[in-house]
Amino acid sequence: MNPLLKSILSPSFGFAILRVMTPILFASIGVAITTLSGAVNISLEGTMLISAFFGVIVSAFTKSLILGFLAGILAGVALSSILSYFHLKLKADIILAAIALNLFASGLTVFLLYIFAKDKGTSSSLRSLVFPSIDIPILKDIPIVGEIFSGHNILTYVALLSVLIFYILIFKTPLGLRIRAVGQNPDAASSVGINVNKIKFYALILSGFFGALGGLYLSMGYVSWFARDMTAGRGFIAIAASNLGANLPLGVFLASILFGILNTIAIYLASLQVPSEFIQMIPYIATIITLAIYSIQASRRKRKS
Repeated sequence: MNPLLKSILSPSFGFAILRVMTPILFASIGVAITTLSGAVNISLEGTMLISAFFGVIVSAFTKSLILGFLAGILAGVALSSILSYFHLKLKADIILAAIALNLFASGLTVFLLYIFAKDKGTSSSLRSLVFPSIDIPILKDIPIVGEIFSGHNILTYVALLSVLIFYILIFKTPLGLRIRAVGQNPDAASSVGINVNKIKFYALILSGFFGALGGLYLSMGYVSWFARDMTAGRGFIAIAASNLGANLPLGVFLASILFGILNTIAIYLASLQVPSEFIQMIPYIATIITLAIYSIQASRRKRKS
């Protein structure tokens, strides 16, 4: 275990945590916003996947990073809009609708990948663009700290900034107040003139936006190509992170860091000849354990109250 301990104590491990945490943090914020509104969005897995795909494809064919970014955002928001239509207009169960959209996104991306890249696995045959990495002045020259926090992809810094944006949105704006009011008591909110469905729609759209950022980071920041089902459960891990963080900005951030650490440890274990099957289980086992702990604590709080 000495090589693993040495790796964990190195600045490169801290750098890797922030890289791995980024898509989870984006998706966790998206889940938290909808949970606070009373309409939990579990379609973030599909949202991230379809955004990652369209970002790569559009940037590859147009050679424009901006158009690739916009395509990814629009794809994610469109999927959330479809979910909101099913749930709010057609009164479909949001969980079942979200599961259907996750499956739809998985199948659609593979189908379109074969059409555009002639490959059902990856888009490596296409020369897509990636978002730039940034070296932060002054900070980059500070030993250890600079190695951990400087040189990241620009979307990693956007993810960190999103925590502050999430806080301002939920606690400092009229929309945030309405989202929390609808989530806590929709009947009371409706009685004072708040359009419950409209607020839930806004929450789902915001969720799709943040989920899309996570997907774009995966295919145009974390790596430089799209791969089949490359989200690898991150959308579901985000649900656990959101719940563990009580859907609050700081809590969601810390929970995302926790899952980032666990995923990074799994990556580092791969170099120690640990069976790959065990390594692949680590993030999901951690998700189950944290959700179990959260459920136990929530049950205890209810009994005390």
